[in-house]
Amino acid sequence: MTIIRLTDDDRKIQQEAISELREYYGSVALKKGSTPTFEVLTYGCQLNEADSEKLSGMLLSMGLVPKPENGPAADVVVLNTCSVRENAEDRLFGNLGPYKSAKQTNRDMMIVICGCMMKVAENVDRIRRSYPYVDLVFDPQQLYNFPVLLRDAIRKDKQLINIGSVDYIAEDDFYDIDRKRRFRALVPIMYGCNNFCTYCIVPYARGRERSRKFDSIIDELRTIADMGIKEVMLLGQNVNSYGKGNEDGKTFADVFEAACSIEGLNRVRFMSSHPKDLSKRVIDIMRDCPKAEKHLHLAMQSGSDRLLMKMNRPYTIKEFYDIADYFREQVPESSLTTDIIVGFPGETEEDFQDTLRAVEYLKFDSAFTFQYSKRPGTPAASYEDQIPQDVVTERFGRLLEIQNGLAYRSNQSKVGHSYEILIEGQSRQQPGIFTGRTMSNHLVNFTIPEDICSQNTGDDFEGRLAMVRIDSARPYSVDGAFERFTDV
Repeated sequence: MTIIRLTDDDRKIQQEAISELREYYGSVALKKGSTPTFEVLTYGCQLNEADSEKLSGMLLSMGLVPKPENGPAADVVVLNTCSVRENAEDRLFGNLGPYKSAKQTNRDMMIVICGCMMKVAENVDRIRRSYPYVDLVFDPQQLYNFPVLLRDAIRKDKQLINIGSVDYIAEDDFYDIDRKRRFRALVPIMYGCNNFCTYCIVPYARGRERSRKFDSIIDELRTIADMGIKEVMLLGQNVNSYGKGNEDGKTFADVFEAACSIEGLNRVRFMSSHPKDLSKRVIDIMRDCPKAEKHLHLAMQSGSDRLLMKMNRPYTIKEFYDIADYFREQVPESSLTTDIIVGFPGETEEDFQDTLRAVEYLKFDSAFTFQYSKRPGTPAASYEDQIPQDVVTERFGRLLEIQNGLAYRSNQSKVGHSYEILIEGQSRQQPGIFTGRTMSNHLVNFTIPEDICSQNTGDDFEGRLAMVRIDSARPYSVDGAFERFTDV
């Protein structure tokens, strides 16, 4: 796989395409009597969300505006897909149908599909065969080239499919980023994965590991701080392997430490970590830096050494314990979360009992638990010792019962204490209830006194810091009451 770092000439080509598209959509606006609209639908992880913010920023620079919530179908619809779970693929193809009639009504409409699903040949063939009204298909490595691809698809007036074999590194200043949150900025620092876990499609979809330049990342973080955004999330399929192959010798710990020193940022988070690459230095920074959030997401996947080897996860459960124990010892008032797969091919009851024992020992504050799902193109999909679905479902229920109890006890431990909360917004389901997170990433629902609310809209509180006293616990969150703002 070839890896290419994009240049100023590449940037110029994209800007020329944006200028041409801006002129084109200006003519569409005159014909329609209104500004053309766009909609970006995102499936999957935070990296996909970050990609969607870039796509949205490009579309804004082309002169389009976001589609009103209850308005007609957008003039440009982008579906940014995920291939990690089967249900994400089902959702995509289930949602494509209505756009056929919308496109018949609006001849200028462009339907675009991108993201990880497009690196799976079967999905691209299905679109080519069954969805000819889709105008443009491209993979995650081509994201930087979206303006050129969209321009070419409009020029040719026929389906354009562009799936490449090159991994590009485009610094985030290459894009206009339409950041969707006032409280947190998503900042990819690296792309791709070299781990090749036998159940995972990501290395095939996202390509080989490649890291951004250290100085470019820090410049972006300073810009974010100047915007008044208080929290950043450093992103990568495996952030701890940042820097491999870069000439400056910088590691993830260097990026993390530098981020924590930037004036104006209050919180620094990161996702996701692979146990084989997490260094004690990163944990020590979490311990020593007040801005480093006290939350570590470390994917265990299984408590069985036999299954970990079969998954191509190069650590033992004892080595995982050692990392988790060091984190808990060094970073008090922290939270430890994880990913766990149930029903991986060949999993025996003894293997599953190993997982339950690990969960009970480690006492995860929360866990993303998954029933194994075959992903075409991965080695595990062809394993003959697949587990019957009824066995997987029964084991999954047992795991959830234990983990839900641990999560509830973790939340109960917060009751009676006050914590600084970064306010993420107002609940859509419960008017008057606000949500936010502690430094340990515990989700908090809380009220703000009426006299304060009456002087502001709910959106005015997004991104602010406040002390909240925790009054009660739920299985997945805690409830509390506002005490005071801490950012004034």
